[in-house]
Amino acid sequence: MRALVMLVMALPLLAGARTPADTPRAPAAPTERVVTLFQGATDTAVALGLAPVGVVESWIERPMYHYLRAKLTDVRYLGLETQPDLEGIALLHPDLIVGARNRHTLIAPLLSRIAPTVIAEELYDFKALLRLMARATGREARAARLLQHWRRRVTDFRTKMARRLGERWPPTVSVVSFRSNHARIYYGGFARTVLDELGFRRPAAQQHAGWGIKLTSQESIPAMDAEAIFVFMVASDPAVMDTYRKWTRHPLWQQLKATRNQAVFRVDPVIWNMGGGYLAANRMLDALYAHYGLSPLGADPDCASC
Repeated sequence: MRALVMLVMALPLLAGARTPADTPRAPAAPTERVVTLFQGATDTAVALGLAPVGVVESWIERPMYHYLRAKLTDVRYLGLETQPDLEGIALLHPDLIVGARNRHTLIAPLLSRIAPTVIAEELYDFKALLRLMARATGREARAARLLQHWRRRVTDFRTKMARRLGERWPPTVSVVSFRSNHARIYYGGFARTVLDELGFRRPAAQQHAGWGIKLTSQESIPAMDAEAIFVFMVASDPAVMDTYRKWTRHPLWQQLKATRNQAVFRVDPVIWNMGGGYLAANRMLDALYAHYGLSPLGADPDCASC
């Protein structure tokens, strides 16, 4: 591995190869051999009709989230997002590598010597990621169709929610996660971005920049207060579930508006937090249709096989 990395670093940049800072353009020939180095990129590749030749492992449900496995039957796993297997990437001879700013900035120059590389800046904006990867792979038309259908679904959901809730639309909602030794409120992130687009409001106390806040004391439970709370966690972790039980049995939790109104919803952490792409966003929207007892506008026929 070390010898290969040193060899690749010693190579001059390939003539015409795209550096991570460049704006991706549609390739002269179809891009088929794509390597994705974070979960949102893997989701997005599948939505665009690509079958990546190499992906990093998922954080849970290893080696890959269940909702993507059917389209990743012939793929090489390249370690974790935080330490991808550079030798494995090189041996795949990819046409394109897709990385993330928060994970791969330091190794981006090395990746670009293996193959043209794009680095996603806005990790929680699944639409921007879809456009970025569509430009890099020559699939702009497909991306445009997917985004058009997404907008139709958003309009449909907001219309039906307004009819269902009347003057109570739009409600304030909190996005909360439990970990082994603390809880989190998300001011930003994937789920919050989708909820904002769907029309839900943030509680006044949560209208801050940044990803959110860690809560280490149960005395901070009132900061979660909203008309509805969406909770995700890794339920297979005993320590996480112990935290969840302790916090949700606390008297302050019982006083929250969402608790009193039976509007606390446990949701899938993969779809609401880890998937990070177009397909996950649509599955999240499906879950919201179901939570509120609404008839969903179906998935895009162009993505029926995604």
